[in-house]
Amino acid sequence: MTERIYSTDAYARAMEATIVGSDTDDGRILLDRTVFYPGGGGQPHDLGVLRLGDDVLEVVRVTQDGDGVWHWLEGSLPAVGTEVTGDIDWDRRYRLMRTHTALHALCGVVWNRFQSPVTGGNMQPGEGRLDFDIPDWKADDLPVVERELNEELARQRQVEVSFLPRDAADEDPSLIRTKVNLLPKGIQEVRVIDIVGLDRQADGGTHVGGTGEVGRISIPKAENKGRGFRRIRVRLDDEE
Repeated sequence: MTERIYSTDAYARAMEATIVGSDTDDGRILLDRTVFYPGGGGQPHDLGVLRLGDDVLEVVRVTQDGDGVWHWLEGSLPAVGTEVTGDIDWDRRYRLMRTHTALHALCGVVWNRFQSPVTGGNMQPGEGRLDFDIPDWKADDLPVVERELNEELARQRQVEVSFLPRDAADEDPSLIRTKVNLLPKGIQEVRVIDIVGLDRQADGGTHVGGTGEVGRISIPKAENKGRGFRRIRVRLDDEE
């Protein structure tokens, strides 16, 4: 299994690792440890490079399975046992961290106002969206939600990471903010992201350490997706 450095230290940008598996037909390698987030929960996988001395190989895709975290490379694959160093595209990752944290904060604001679960979501660096079941949404709710979201972010709330045994997590339904419980049955330890005092939920993605790092957020629109479902889009103001 791969040591997932990103899971406990989202600010780690580089690592030293050893190649422990290879799939030459698919152009991918398995590392014993990595800072590259493999994607999930609406957050895209990281990009970056692996270095072998003077050789630089671009990491173009990252996923995970029961064996660990796989890295797709441009170029010839190094042999199993090779030691490498890796660097993620930090500017892209940090924007994703800020965006992901903003979406969690939005989830908390919407829950406090409407007690509405999330039905879907997605993000790219600097912008994202969450879908909610809000039957009584009104057009003038949008500026109110935007104001409350920015007020919460400006409160400099801490963002904490913890881990719970699966049975303890299953006994706390408040950790699941989605309409359907999406936690895979095989997971025995659940990672929890807590925007202290605002939003606490099971999540595997990367986040900033405090809401003050997110900056100001704009909500350009909330789309009516039918039957009470609303798609709320957010954008980091410095992406404009």
